[in-house]
Amino acid sequence: IVAKGVKKLHAEDPTMSALIITHYQRLLNYIRPDHVHVMVGGRIVRSGGPELAEQLEEDGYEQFRAHATS
Repeated sequence: IVAKGVKKLHAEDPTMSALIITHYQRLLNYIRPDHVHVMVGGRIVRSGGPELAEQLEEDGYEQFRAHATS
C-alpha cells in the first residue's frame, strides 16, 4: 500500500522527492531508493546507493553499532 502510494505521487510529479524511513527491506523491493543512509544513535554513519540496503538485509546492522558511541 505504501509503495503504491509513493509511486502514484511520483508519477503525478516526477520532480517530487520522498524521504522514507524503514527497517523493512520488503518495502525496498517495491520502491528502489536512489540513496540509502544508515543511522545509529540519531546520526548518519554510512551512506550509499541501493546496494547498501541489500548489504544491510544480508549482514544486519551490527557492523554499524560501533559507530553509536563515536
